[in-house]
Amino acid sequence: MEWPNVPVNDALDNFDLMALSQFKTCRQSLAAGSGSPLSARCNYGVAVLPSLFGATLYRMDPKLNTLPSCLPLEGGMEAIKALVKKGVPDLMGGYGGQVFEMAERFMEIGSRYPKIGKYVHIFHPDAQGPMDICELLWGSSIFLDIMDEPDLVHDFLTLVTETYIRFMERWFSIVPAREGVNAHWNLMHRGKIMLRDDSAMNFSPAIFEEFIRPYDQKLLKIFGGGAIHFCGRGDHYIEIASKMEGLYAINMSQPEYNNMEIIYQHTVDRNIKLVGFNAAVAREALARGRSLHSCAQA
Repeated sequence: MEWPNVPVNDALDNFDLMALSQFKTCRQSLAAGSGSPLSARCNYGVAVLPSLFGATLYRMDPKLNTLPSCLPLEGGMEAIKALVKKGVPDLMGGYGGQVFEMAERFMEIGSRYPKIGKYVHIFHPDAQGPMDICELLWGSSIFLDIMDEPDLVHDFLTLVTETYIRFMERWFSIVPAREGVNAHWNLMHRGKIMLRDDSAMNFSPAIFEEFIRPYDQKLLKIFGGGAIHFCGRGDHYIEIASKMEGLYAINMSQPEYNNMEIIYQHTVDRNIKLVGFNAAVAREALARGRSLHSCAQA
């Protein structure tokens, strides 16, 4: 059976097309015999939580067929102060309402078709992580403002973290997490959430310790643990991250930018899994006698 191609931008506006585009990946996985978990999500990109705070959504040119992002808030720090004063935003604002309605649609489909309900994991949308959300809303000036206005950054991180908690609680009330392990993309990890720490590569270990770890730790504790994804370099803060209670897995997209021995020492050597890991990098480590302790999924 040949499935129709569904452009990303078209799926953003149509629940049926969103479901079709997501289930197409399951069909492709089955056809290829990949053995990967079958999974689907409400695929609205990185701007889901920023959109709750009023961020302007930015759709990519259709020819790029890429998920949307958002623009930083106009007004700089004054806009951030206004958000802190207002408190947790309406969870149905921005993409929120669409995400929850699409979640209900997935659950309805799973109820009507029991095999889909049993075998296809509906995993949580891209909720990013506290600092990533702050950067998306604040803009790149946060990398300087964090030194000049640390209290405001902490206040905003506190608000964003509380919003993340309420958003995910609502998500799990619609799509209950499975016991023990859950899927994210075509991966399995212990715990319920997959945080993103892409912004962390631009911060020092000391900044990570003060401004990222406490908020990530709070979320991992509340939601029974999970995994962290990061792009770029993470070897400078991985030791700090690895000490977080409930961090069960790391998903890193660019091992070539990292001192992998440092990464291994603070992940697989501590029974923290590397999921979705680069197979060539794993084989290179094994070929030179570096044990990965059966903790790397590639």
